[in-house]
Amino acid sequence: MPEGGGSELAGKRDRVHRLVVVAVCAAIIAALAGGVVVLVDVLGSDEPAPTSQHARDQDSGGAGGAAGATRAPSESNGKAPQKVIKLADHPLMTKTGVGLPNNACELPEWENSNKAAKRFFRAATHCLDRAWEPVLRELNLPFTPPRLYFPEGSSFQSDCGTIDVGIQTAAYYCEGELFLPFAGLQLDQYQDNPGVYLALIAHEYGHHVQELAGIMDAAWRQIYQAGEGTPRAQEVSRRKELQAQCFSGLFLGSHVDRGGSIDRQMYSRAWHDQETRGDDTSGGHDHGSNANYAKWWRKGALDNRLSDCNTFAASADEVS
Repeated sequence: MPEGGGSELAGKRDRVHRLVVVAVCAAIIAALAGGVVVLVDVLGSDEPAPTSQHARDQDSGGAGGAAGATRAPSESNGKAPQKVIKLADHPLMTKTGVGLPNNACELPEWENSNKAAKRFFRAATHCLDRAWEPVLRELNLPFTPPRLYFPEGSSFQSDCGTIDVGIQTAAYYCEGELFLPFAGLQLDQYQDNPGVYLALIAHEYGHHVQELAGIMDAAWRQIYQAGEGTPRAQEVSRRKELQAQCFSGLFLGSHVDRGGSIDRQMYSRAWHDQETRGDDTSGGHDHGSNANYAKWWRKGALDNRLSDCNTFAASADEVS
């Protein structure tokens, strides 16, 4: 999933997410030059992405709707939007009462075809844009919409190199670019279940938010300091993954039963599907146990409060 960009983070290796169903990724390019944030507006595309030095992340693998949330007070003070390189004390986590707007999200009906899947994920990404943009802008954090790619074949090229499509590479995020190979959707297992696909793209978009905000930069700095693969680095990875889970729950909880396409059945299927995901399923140590994977998603879905997603302030047991 997303990490932050910047020259100080050059040379990152690929980040593997083990979500066993598709998670759509989202893309952002944000450059800092002379203290001014330069934002490049990018939209959906089927074209292959260029090559970059910065590696990014890859994903593997019934409760109520959320209450309305207040908007964050504007903190621009005439300054250009910029990342805040913090974790537990990040503005997204410390503004009480702030959540996503209760929008209606209109999605095309899910069909098990390449063309229909593209329509669905593009529409879902548009809904995610509308949900997250006002929150980030009110906190004077940069925002650019994501860019989607739909590569074909058993592998594809990304800014992070050649990516093989498989169970552990169903979706891929690299330097703000989200790749969704149709061959990785595992339609034979999940069939007509748009709630599952929607929760996964919302998880990936959660990493996009982390990158836009600066949380991903701060997390990867700690991972590098600890040494990739060490217990401490894996713990930091779990915290950022579980936060993305909470962000995914925030989105579905704030949009269910709001007059759009996200109905109670779609929400309920996503709710229960979270129990099947996490390190117990994948055999890894960097995403969190299946129980915690479901717990953090549901925590976001129930109350729609960003401050509830502060995994970087949680106890070790909550992010195991």
